Amino acid sequence: MIPAAAMCSLLAAGIAAADGPDRDTGSAGSGKSADAAMPSTVETFGYPDAEKILKEKNLKLKRGDGHIVLAECDSDPKLMKFIGRDKDDFCFRTIGDTGYLSLEVPAVTGVQTTDHKAHIDMTVDDKTKSYDVGKNDWQGIGETTDPEGRDHTLVEIRTSK
Repeated sequence: MIPAAAMCSLLAAGIAAADGPDRDTGSAGSGKSADAAMPSTVETFGYPDAEKILKEKNLKLKRGDGHIVLAECDSDPKLMKFIGRDKDDFCFRTIGDTGYLSLEVPAVTGVQTTDHKAHIDMTVDDKTKSYDVGKNDWQGIGETTDPEGRDHTLVEIRTSK
């Protein structure tokens, strides 16, 4: 059995050797480890292909948890469908029991849900107006429910079972 003091000395020597000048660092003589030179990756939860979707569909999708994804409206009968005044209808598929999506889409006037409830936030004149829509329901939102008929912007969708 190796005495504790000897074990500590062996470990210290091994650590020093691993960080010493003979260690392959990826750049000769830099003294920095390859791990320190690696950039860190931070998940921003930004919506994939957001710029392409904005150009092609005029939908500004910002970030979410990945459980609410854009889908072609005729691809599945269980999609959440939004009606827009100045644009084609657009749909989302909810994956899992809950979902979150931050977006910015003006002139949305209605929503139809299927197998999820939805909490919808819209802005009008720098104020937030919220709508709760049950499963398998259709509801007017935004300017269609506003006595003044003001333009509203869809800014957040949260879904739950």
